[in-house]
Amino acid sequence: MRYRRQMNVQSPQPALPPAKSRLRTTRRGFLIGTGAVAGLAVGYAVWPRRAVLNWAAAPDETVINGFVKIGTDGRVVVAIPQAEMGQGVSSALAQIVADELGADWNTVSVEPAPLNPIYANRGMALDATAGMPSALRGFARWGLGGVIDHFDVQMTGGSTSVRGFAKPMRLAGAAAREMLCSAAAREWGADASQCDTANGFVVYKANRIRFADIAGKVVQSDAPSSPVLRVKSTLMGKPVPRLDIPAKTDGSARFGIDVRVPGMVYAAVRSGPAGDPKLVSADAAKAKTLPGVIDVVHGPTWIAVVATTWFGANQALDAVVPVFAAQAKPAGPWVSDAPRLALTGAAKAVRDDGDAAGALAKGNVITADYTVPYLAHAALEPMNATARVDGDKVEVWAPTQSLSITTWSLAKALGVDEASIIVHPTLIGGSFGRKAEADASVQAALIARAVKRPVQLIYSRTEDLAQDRFRPAAAARMRGSVANGRIAAWDSRVAAPDVTSSFAARNLPAMAGAPKASAEAVDGATQIPYDLAHVRVEHALVLTPVPLGFWRSVGHSFSAFFVESFVDELAHAAGSDPGAFRLAMLKDQPRHAAVLTAALRAAGPLGQVEPSSTSATSGSTAGRGVALHESFGSIVAQVAEVECTKDAAPRVICVWAAIDCGPVVNPDGVRAQVEGAIAYGLGAALKGKITFADGAVEQTNFDGYPVLMLAEAPAIEVIIVNGEPGSASPMGGVGEPGTPPIAPAVANAIFAASGQRLRSLPFA
Repeated sequence: MRYRRQMNVQSPQPALPPAKSRLRTTRRGFLIGTGAVAGLAVGYAVWPRRAVLNWAAAPDETVINGFVKIGTDGRVVVAIPQAEMGQGVSSALAQIVADELGADWNTVSVEPAPLNPIYANRGMALDATAGMPSALRGFARWGLGGVIDHFDVQMTGGSTSVRGFAKPMRLAGAAAREMLCSAAAREWGADASQCDTANGFVVYKANRIRFADIAGKVVQSDAPSSPVLRVKSTLMGKPVPRLDIPAKTDGSARFGIDVRVPGMVYAAVRSGPAGDPKLVSADAAKAKTLPGVIDVVHGPTWIAVVATTWFGANQALDAVVPVFAAQAKPAGPWVSDAPRLALTGAAKAVRDDGDAAGALAKGNVITADYTVPYLAHAALEPMNATARVDGDKVEVWAPTQSLSITTWSLAKALGVDEASIIVHPTLIGGSFGRKAEADASVQAALIARAVKRPVQLIYSRTEDLAQDRFRPAAAARMRGSVANGRIAAWDSRVAAPDVTSSFAARNLPAMAGAPKASAEAVDGATQIPYDLAHVRVEHALVLTPVPLGFWRSVGHSFSAFFVESFVDELAHAAGSDPGAFRLAMLKDQPRHAAVLTAALRAAGPLGQVEPSSTSATSGSTAGRGVALHESFGSIVAQVAEVECTKDAAPRVICVWAAIDCGPVVNPDGVRAQVEGAIAYGLGAALKGKITFADGAVEQTNFDGYPVLMLAEAPAIEVIIVNGEPGSASPMGGVGEPGTPPIAPAVANAIFAASGQRLRSLPFA
């Protein structure tokens, strides 16, 4: 009930403040500066002085500050500005607040925060030079160099949720604690500085009072300008139960497709080939005669059928004959070949230390080419949205990663003011970056306006795959040499498109620029942790008509495969153990060395081994391979054990993963995220591949784009390094860093087991 009640999408919502009190979306909020997080944290976390708070409160609730309200029944409600898509962010952020507040975890609940500047994700403003993720560093190109004035982007992505909101949420909890203590102290005639909170009570000597009984007497003048944080935690670092699990277990949780609005009808949509060509015409006469069909709506690049049931709408789509504008060069097999062909063309050096060319000229050069395919996000919950349009008033319920982008996109598409739009974020049934886009919300709103009824739009699985915003295909040519048991020279050229440019063109057109070669486009290829005196990395830009999007771990998803697979090849050329080979080059990187050591110690020897599984196939061989990669502020090492059998796909038996993500809020949450990231990356490594013919995606369902099945999942052990609350390591992300190392770890294990180097994904 703690989660279900707050996530009820049909509960009343307040009107937004007048446009003048809201942040204007002139994109000046994208001024990204190095001092933003620290400088604005206090004003941001406690009561907002520069924006009207539009977080609704029931009659029995008292709003303490922009993140905390308390009910007369003792409930402590925390506003969650980040999208809950299974990663547990709502529980993690609530745990941070509850720890500082001194709340009883059994009374804590959460609500999604409305669109408001105080809930902007300032974690996205991390300094690019400090390892900002590629998706976010790309945005910084348009605005780096200033301090945030108004950063109005409410977005979940880049593994920034906890590390971006940890300090503001702590300050919010601490401020609420001090305000409760001040109110109680007035009642007791005591010194507020001598009061404290614990388990949902304000305490002073022998006096105790429930939060519920004192919250109504809190006054805003008690809000501290500099809240004092606790020295000792009671909840941080503890495996407390997640708040969303009960509702998801009993089926009462509301996802996007669970929304029901009075008078609602259903829509199914079909778009043209990849690249969103214009809809020229559509013969819908037959479709309009089918039972239950209400209307056929023409969009700029799509056609939709509206009916009394979604099944009827989707079936009627087959009776529509749309004609789309011809594309100059529709996507086809050439799209997948383009990265490989680009390896011999022009490229831009994005890292150049020492003299790699001179060192390689000394001979004994090892060369290897790697390729990866296009991938879809393939979330279990397809794209969907429910819209109600009444004149200029627009109301949308959507599983969205960004209230800001959804609002901006709706305002532009419908020609209405942003102040007249309300977006209700729902639980998200998987996203992996796809639901950062607002295409389904815009389509639903346009359809609802056309038919003058509330409409729920759901993509079919075929449409969900066909209209994905894809992880790009990429290729790499790696050249290196070894001497004295180390890497003597490293030269790599990575051919890949510019994902950020593609995303911005659709969602942030005011800031979109032409595709360009850059370090962020090949993120992970330049940030090699090993001691390399001579290293050169080049990016060969690939142009493609295929729409690209942020896929879990973005550029790291392919760069780690290129880098860590080739490191293993160099270790083999040096005649060294792959683990020892890496450790010898990490003497100046103690965190990396500690993570790698933890994974190696847990797994045991690398190379060909006796299978750990009792169900190993007779005549099979098994091997263990390792990979180490840093992304999104966290370091992950993985050892994979793989069984290889003649004429059968490799079977991953076990994975040992060690992670240093700095201070951990909930260790169970970290383990779950690493396990999920491994499963997601493993499915892509073994099976994932999107191909195109005549501009269209050839895979139409999970039979053509299979994901990892439960029976195929390996046993996974996760070791957390330096995760205690007082850890000196900086806080890193958790949602994505577990994905990049799994493909190279499996590739290296396959070589250990069979002697065969697999340099192209998918392995199967």
